[in-house]
Amino acid sequence: MTNHYDIIIIGTGAGGGTLAHRLAPTGKKILVLERGDFLPREKANWSALEVYQKERYHTDEHWIGNDGKTFRPQTGYWVGGNTKLYGAALIRLRERDFTKVIHKSGISPAWELTYRDFESYYTQAEKMYDVHGKRGSDPTEPPASQEYPYPPVSHEPDMQEIADSIRHLGYYPFHLPLGLKLNEKDRTKSPCIRCDTFDGYPCLVGAKADAEVNAIRPAWEQYDNLTLLTQAKVLRLLTSASGREITGVETEVNGEHHIFQSDIVVVACGAINSAVLLLRSANDKHPNGLANSSDLVGRNFMKHLATALVALHVEVNHASFQKTIAVNDFYWGEPDFPYPMGMVQNTGNVLADMLPAEAPPLMAPFVKLIPKFERHLIAERTTGWWLQTEDLPDPNNRVQVIDGKVHLNYTPNNTEAGDRLIHRWTSILKALERKAMHVIPFSIYPRNQMPVQAVAHQCGTCRFGSDPKNSVLDLNCRTHDLDNLYVVDGSFFPSNSGVNPTLTIMANALRVGDRLLERLKT
Repeated sequence: MTNHYDIIIIGTGAGGGTLAHRLAPTGKKILVLERGDFLPREKANWSALEVYQKERYHTDEHWIGNDGKTFRPQTGYWVGGNTKLYGAALIRLRERDFTKVIHKSGISPAWELTYRDFESYYTQAEKMYDVHGKRGSDPTEPPASQEYPYPPVSHEPDMQEIADSIRHLGYYPFHLPLGLKLNEKDRTKSPCIRCDTFDGYPCLVGAKADAEVNAIRPAWEQYDNLTLLTQAKVLRLLTSASGREITGVETEVNGEHHIFQSDIVVVACGAINSAVLLLRSANDKHPNGLANSSDLVGRNFMKHLATALVALHVEVNHASFQKTIAVNDFYWGEPDFPYPMGMVQNTGNVLADMLPAEAPPLMAPFVKLIPKFERHLIAERTTGWWLQTEDLPDPNNRVQVIDGKVHLNYTPNNTEAGDRLIHRWTSILKALERKAMHVIPFSIYPRNQMPVQAVAHQCGTCRFGSDPKNSVLDLNCRTHDLDNLYVVDGSFFPSNSGVNPTLTIMANALRVGDRLLERLKT
């Protein structure tokens, strides 16, 4: 097995996978290390019982929370990372998100780069990940140099009726930007079949634009200079005697230990595991972990205040693909609450076997007693909504490694804004026209606030900036403390925004890729 490479990329998700795709055409020797394997194509991909109740595709690891109790995180180790299970909502940060924003509970700090620094990369990422959308319908959307590469995913009739009813109340529902391989003009040529197992499920037919399908596989299959090793868990990073550069990547491959060497090393394990790797790589020159002279590695962890809310219908919701509507009318607040509240978007379909796993804690014991047929009658009369509010960076919300175990200390903040969004959206659902099929006399809207183990929107543990005292990475995502170590995933976020972080991670990977291309030429 070759031991020396021009560049090693650790992780194959939204950051690492996108970067590998960007660098593959250079001809440089690239090693991509993935601790997991290819996610199997199997019937269970579309099973709500297997995916939601049994968590078939989540890790069996256990981390430790604030209360000292262990929990199983909702994260997966696969080629493609967590994009294998994501809902593919690919949304740009708002232009104002890059500036200092005052929230009811504190301040969201400004990024040292602006939206203009990312705009061309957003455009490239939207093309790379087959994003379907429509400019001009989202009142908060930032300026864009080009239209979306594909038209918006159409609303099925029952979802169109809901969108029309929301619009009739004076709000501006828009088509949620989604990354998928869908051809609505000719369905016979469409990989996507608009199934009811999209959000949170692996795609059995490869129609979800994830980092394996759109980035890793095309690069791996086309370029001989790119080597992909699966089931390769990186244990620690080794440094030179000076501590200024990475000299080795200690890796366990199928139970055997190897040390790989490279001129450049990129960590892209996700915000939590990237911090864990740096902390576990402590040595005499870096006693508190690599790149941690600022004591900020692992700190300022963010993941959104997220709530799954279900609207119960009198009639059956016949839409087989419900994840098409988004609303940003309250993104920056409302007249009597001039603070950001967040974003509303559809979830995927609520299925019978999802209910026991996703029910609110007080309802869960009762839901499990309901026979499956009756759960099916409930599920087919639902529409799922996902509400997300920006959580603010807090140095005490942090990832730590103590006695070899991962600790994730997280206390939600900015909760008043999140509660306000829940209240406002519930009131809108109640106010929809009585003819709207989802309104019922008793106005039941069960909801479940996502617990600590829901880490899909993780970011912030290695923030970037120009001052080494206040950041882990420089503005090109190279660590301040080591000359050849980069971090390219959601770790670099100095603040979270109220939209899904994935497209920004992809755009940033393309941006950093261009900086690495310049470095590789010298």
